[in-house]
Amino acid sequence: MVSPFKTADPTMFFCVAAPQGNLLYRLSANTETQHSIVQLTSIFNKYAPAYPYEYAFSDQQYATKFNLEQLTGKLAALFASLSVFISCLGLFGLAAYVAEQRRKEIGIRKVLGASVRQVWILLSKDFLLLVLISCLIAAPVSFYFLHKWLLNYDYRISIGFSVFVLSALLALLVTIVTVSFQSIKAAIANPVKSLRTE
Repeated sequence: MVSPFKTADPTMFFCVAAPQGNLLYRLSANTETQHSIVQLTSIFNKYAPAYPYEYAFSDQQYATKFNLEQLTGKLAALFASLSVFISCLGLFGLAAYVAEQRRKEIGIRKVLGASVRQVWILLSKDFLLLVLISCLIAAPVSFYFLHKWLLNYDYRISIGFSVFVLSALLALLVTIVTVSFQSIKAAIANPVKSLRTE
């Protein structure tokens, strides 16, 4: 089987008279596949009844070359999803911890007239800054490894800058959604409870 990473070599197909050989035929685009298979089976059985008629589609055989790549992609997507979920849980817990640590500060700010939006920005900006820095570090590293992986293929696509921008925006959006629950919860809490002495 030819490697999927390399260019297609020049190929010539010719018919051999041996009955146990392989035949390659192309169906017309407007014919029904199952009907054509039934007709070809009857023709084959008429001229070579001693040999079983077995068929395979060339596009499916070609696709099997990429089974390992598809499996790698599915595993990478699974583990990336798990990583994002665990990171969100950690981020949620850290946001709850920071909100609890700054409970009195938030209470004082609310008494002095801070709005929910201002408190949300106060608690969220540090997380967003850290995620933005991590995106700036991760983008060149991931570009390097993706580019190196794509170099294995003779026929390949190029990685655009927009992929990393969209990834960073998605990461920031996930951070905002994760942190916002704790930030808004702390912002709408009664400041009297926050400032009450223990």
